[in-house]
Amino acid sequence: MTYCDYINTISGEKLSLHKEYHDNHYGFPIEDDNELFERLMFEINQAGLNWILILKKQQNFRRAFDNFNIETVAGYGEDDFQRLMNDPGIIRNKLKINAAIENAKIILKIKVEFGSFRKWLDIHSRQINTLSEWTKLFKKTFRFTGGEIVNEFLISIGHLPGAHSPECPVYDKIIKIKKNEKERQRNN
Repeated sequence: MTYCDYINTISGEKLSLHKEYHDNHYGFPIEDDNELFERLMFEINQAGLNWILILKKQQNFRRAFDNFNIETVAGYGEDDFQRLMNDPGIIRNKLKINAAIENAKIILKIKVEFGSFRKWLDIHSRQINTLSEWTKLFKKTFRFTGGEIVNEFLISIGHLPGAHSPECPVYDKIIKIKKNEKERQRNN
């Protein structure tokens, strides 16, 4: 069952949350590094849990992590760590909170070397062809990233295919956005 098929099997609040994410975020290319960081942290926090929990808590996460501003999160100290551990609005897991802080520091280093997190992804996408290669790179670079997290992160940001079935109306919308993005890059 594809994610698109899954949308047709749910109702109520779950449908509302999933449909918003499905129709407007899942598989769409992201240029902004803070948004990329946010998506990576959502995928990390989802590990071992269900996605609906993350969708329900996404505003709490944004508030708790200063809208996933990379520079701000990279500067978090022990007081911030304890504040997050005591915040019932987010997932209070020491490893996941530590991963957010450490990954923000890593992304700052990536930005210095490559110009942006997005450019780092784009450069590596020219050299990497398989999910196992992506997973190896992410595990070497970031904290708390395994195969499923890496796969979902890359699909969710439009870097790998599979977010939508070709029959889904969002599929064509994303293809059009990617085509325009490539055209813009060629003209620059």
